[in-house]
Amino acid sequence: MKTAARSAGILLYRYRDGEPQVLLLHAGGPFWVHKDDGAWTIPKGEYGAGEEPLQAAQREFLEETGAPVSGAFMSLEPIRQRNGKIVSAWAVEGDFDPAQLRSNLFSMEWPPRSGRMKEFPEADRAAWFTLEQARTKMIAGQAALLDQLAQRLNGR
Repeated sequence: MKTAARSAGILLYRYRDGEPQVLLLHAGGPFWVHKDDGAWTIPKGEYGAGEEPLQAAQREFLEETGAPVSGAFMSLEPIRQRNGKIVSAWAVEGDFDPAQLRSNLFSMEWPPRSGRMKEFPEADRAAWFTLEQARTKMIAGQAALLDQLAQRLNGR
């Protein structure tokens, strides 16, 4: 039996006008270019068996945004996305200027069956959203992370 893929990510948040906002990345590549609602995600990526998940989450944040992340990380309960992938995430308060996004690239054949490889950024945009806005923008399976963050912040 195949084990589910595991990803680790960072849910960066900040406060503006007393309200929490979260940083989301828009998925890069030709499939996502004309999609908005449901096309945003926390910075995350897969990690191997010997890799510490929090370290993987920090590495993925750096690779997908171009900026390091540090702080008092709050562990959130892992979620399972519709594709079966298990996502472990940590919330941390911080700031990031979306104009400074410097995402790593991936290669794929484009257009399909053309025999030509093309590079695309893993994330082509970054933006801050209120929790309500983020529910609409992000991949549906990740909304539970927003619920957990809201509970944690209300209890602080």
